[in-house]
Amino acid sequence: MEHGPVEVEQVSIDDSSDIAEVIRALMREVPDFPEPGVQFKDLTPVLADAYGLARVSKAIADSARGADLIAGVDARGFLLGGAVAISLGIGVLAVRKGGKLPPPVLGQTYTLEYGSATLEVPADGVDLAGRSVVVIDDVLATGGTLAATHQLLTRAGANVTGAVVMMELTELGGRAAVEPLEVTSLYTV
Repeated sequence: MEHGPVEVEQVSIDDSSDIAEVIRALMREVPDFPEPGVQFKDLTPVLADAYGLARVSKAIADSARGADLIAGVDARGFLLGGAVAISLGIGVLAVRKGGKLPPPVLGQTYTLEYGSATLEVPADGVDLAGRSVVVIDDVLATGGTLAATHQLLTRAGANVTGAVVMMELTELGGRAAVEPLEVTSLYTV
């Protein structure tokens, strides 16, 4: 069954709006989540909006030019990574949370605020040796996930040339945790 074009409700943004304004206008702020005193910045509405997704994907693609592979971090990095890879005419690698990929895998464990987590990529079937990779994720907060992704891909032989995130929470200092990796943030708070 064929469908016509989908009507997309536009917020107070236009094609001349810079990408930070597009993200700011479309994101949702949720008070006291996940705990009292935290003002959560929900990026789901940006990705659910056709215009928002297109603008964010284009801005990330512009920052990722020159890569021959995009690495999208579980899970919103998958959405953005796929769109960017298609735009650039290159492949995308899903960097998964531990236990989601069939063996053999290459993993990297890292510390979280309340414990630890593991990220994995396939150890077989995807040759990362010498590939120029740009990592894509939704948010740079404390930097643990992005730093672990960088370490994991580097151990697999990739040349990680940079990372692009939709939003950076500057007060959490994540940029220092990922140095010397070059990070481009579309929107900083």
